[in-house]
Amino acid sequence: MAAKPRFRNDAVAGTDRKHPVDETLPPLKMFTSGLQHVAAMYAGVVAPPMIVGPAVGLTAKETAFLMGASLFTAGIATLLQTLGFWRIGARLPFVNGVSFAGVTPMVAIGKDRGHDGIAVIFGAIIVASLLGFVLAPYFGKLVRFFPPVVTGTVITLIGVSLLPVAFNWSQGGNAAADDYGSMTNIIMAAGTLVIVLALRKILRGFLQQIAILLGLVIGTLIAIPVGITDFGAVQDAGLVGFPTPFHFGGPQFELAAIISMCIVMLVCMTESTADMLALGKIVGRPADARTIEGGLRADTLGSAISPLFNGFMCSAFAQNIGLVAMTGVRSRFVVAAGGGILIVLGLVPVAASVIALVPLPVLGGAGIVLFGSVAASGIQTLATAALEKGENALIVAAAVGIGLIPIAAPQFYHAFPEDLLVVLDSGISTGCVVAILLNLAFNHLGRAPEGMEEETANGEHVVPAAAGAGVH
Repeated sequence: MAAKPRFRNDAVAGTDRKHPVDETLPPLKMFTSGLQHVAAMYAGVVAPPMIVGPAVGLTAKETAFLMGASLFTAGIATLLQTLGFWRIGARLPFVNGVSFAGVTPMVAIGKDRGHDGIAVIFGAIIVASLLGFVLAPYFGKLVRFFPPVVTGTVITLIGVSLLPVAFNWSQGGNAAADDYGSMTNIIMAAGTLVIVLALRKILRGFLQQIAILLGLVIGTLIAIPVGITDFGAVQDAGLVGFPTPFHFGGPQFELAAIISMCIVMLVCMTESTADMLALGKIVGRPADARTIEGGLRADTLGSAISPLFNGFMCSAFAQNIGLVAMTGVRSRFVVAAGGGILIVLGLVPVAASVIALVPLPVLGGAGIVLFGSVAASGIQTLATAALEKGENALIVAAAVGIGLIPIAAPQFYHAFPEDLLVVLDSGISTGCVVAILLNLAFNHLGRAPEGMEEETANGEHVVPAAAGAGVH
């Protein structure tokens, strides 16, 4: 009798050979391949705390601490996904890190509130993550309410909402400073932007993948003789440290903040589902319902644990899926090695503080590309949303228009109750709610419009395959 495959969806049915996903590589190749994944995601992991820290009023040293904590918790979340236990983990080469989706809502929640703002953010993340963990087995039934017309709108708003941060950095970051908006700052930002674009054009392979990281390094080196680089954070950082649990105080729970982060969690779960489906095809192990359930549990459990160590909400990093496709290295243990490297980096405060060396104008120039690429990914997703059918174009128009209100007219909601402002001041949250409600009204309630029945019947909108592209 033929031997049974040892692994689910084995590439060679009827053999005992391990699936490439479950293979281990020689130690050196395991380390270097894992380091590639870390390099591809590093800038994306540290960027959210670099935005949130100053926005809530943290010092440069405290912001560097947040960055180290984010690296540490990204490593934990990645290990949960790749190695897993019980029914937790997709057990695919799946990288997790801090999601950009939560940045704007977190800034709205904690703006100028210092440690209390961070505590409220952490409390909201914990509640939203536990809710997501409970919903994980049932999420497949909810995904149909997040078709590309919704996810594309939200991803676009994420990128557009973050661009003003890059513009502020490009001017110097501190509106009260004498050199805010100076020609020196803006020229440095423009120079970094040109360097990043040139590197993306000239380089190939792995180096092209880390063009933003290389651009930050080159821009910082140029900024040293210009005199806008501050070495204070590195001088104050220790060689070894641990992200002390609840360093900024115990979590605080506010209803409006919790609602806002619950919306973000649903968006993150949708992105992760799409990424798991895409990754499953790339590695030759299609993601079934159990894989998706396990992956979402790892996402949400990692996000629930993250605030304990002063980290933020975690979700899939789509750029690393592209790295798997490009290199052909499908082993989940390679990505697990990358998770281990992230944990080590999180335990070395000086590593996180080195990123704090990057002058804000340099970061702003790279941020235009980084955040703009998020918006571009949303537009790419909308291209698959059948905007010519039914009222999909109207859904996008209304959701984007309302989502842009906090950016275009920051004082628009000034007369509303303060508790509501946490949600209303986040264009991502308001745009997502509008997109979901309009999608329900036009595409789900009552009879589907002519031309929409085929889309619903064949399930194209059930899994938004492009939803997670690059939203980190």
